[in-house]
Amino acid sequence: MNTPSMTVSRAYAGLTTFAFWMFIVVAAVADEEPLVPGPLPEALSNNAVAEYTRDGVQYVMSFMGLGPGREHGDVSRKAWLWRSDTAAWKPFPDVPVEQGRLAAVAVGLYDRVLLFGGYTVAPDGTEKSTPEVFIINPLDGSYQRRADMPVPVDDTVAFAYANRYIYLVSGWHDEGNVSHVQLYDTWEDTWAMADAFPGTPVFGHAGGIVGNQFVIVGGVGVLGVLDGKRQFGAINQAWLGEIDPEDPKKISWSKLPLLDETAQYRMAATGDESSGLVLFAGGSRRPYNFNGIGYDGLPAEPENSFFAWDTATGAWVHYPDVSRPDTMDHRGLLKVGGGAFVTIGGMTKGQEVTGRVVSRQLPD
Repeated sequence: MNTPSMTVSRAYAGLTTFAFWMFIVVAAVADEEPLVPGPLPEALSNNAVAEYTRDGVQYVMSFMGLGPGREHGDVSRKAWLWRSDTAAWKPFPDVPVEQGRLAAVAVGLYDRVLLFGGYTVAPDGTEKSTPEVFIINPLDGSYQRRADMPVPVDDTVAFAYANRYIYLVSGWHDEGNVSHVQLYDTWEDTWAMADAFPGTPVFGHAGGIVGNQFVIVGGVGVLGVLDGKRQFGAINQAWLGEIDPEDPKKISWSKLPLLDETAQYRMAATGDESSGLVLFAGGSRRPYNFNGIGYDGLPAEPENSFFAWDTATGAWVHYPDVSRPDTMDHRGLLKVGGGAFVTIGGMTKGQEVTGRVVSRQLPD
């Protein structure tokens, strides 16, 4: 017969064994790589991407973009959805527009994704900026049309603030770049103009937000007109915007130190609250048309840059790693699995359109 002391002893031993194995399981999970989506089922470049997490499930989406042929007929209306609980890409209903789009932007907010603008490409190469705004529900496959942008823009920078507002900074509108900072109120479905971007108006720039501070880097500007044709050039600029918490339309702007050694065009970027970093990845030094050929007639090539603005220290941080593949033609950088920063699709060397998901991680 067991004495009380023996019963307690064996119970304690059982709990100790249980705790030991729980430790092993937790340690093993902690050592696993973050759950990263596999390649898109199709090759796409210049596709809008977004993510959000709800009830422990992460949702990643890709919209529209350019297919491998890199011609006007390869501009897509397709959408894709990846969920962390199934770890697989599934087709999502096409974006409900007549023509495919390039250079749209998407933002994840709460349990929805918002999709803004982009541009269409006609058979003769004519490009048209589009005003549509959609709220997408990944669970039921629905698109809900919202108030159009006051000034239709593409190749803009988009980010969310205060779980309510979405900012669109600069970008291209039909015939030229604009300095507008368009502010969308997701609660009221209304638009306002915030304090304008003070730098050179650009398209194909990149940026992200941490707290109420956001960073805008690079882009392409119009340098003039020669023989009736606009001349485009990369703009090496970096700006910090600070949003007034009392009035989201008010932005205090200041210049940041320049980064001569990095790509400036169509980088992927995001703000990361946990690290306080605004991160930038990939891109190209040569401005190019949607097909990857530079405005100077030379092929554009990607880079493997990875760097960040540290909002805590007020300094640039670089993460050199030659093992990363060179990529460009991105619309966003996404944080997945709690630790990896990924680009989805884009172009690799030789202007090859890819469906590859490239993962980058911050050093320990």
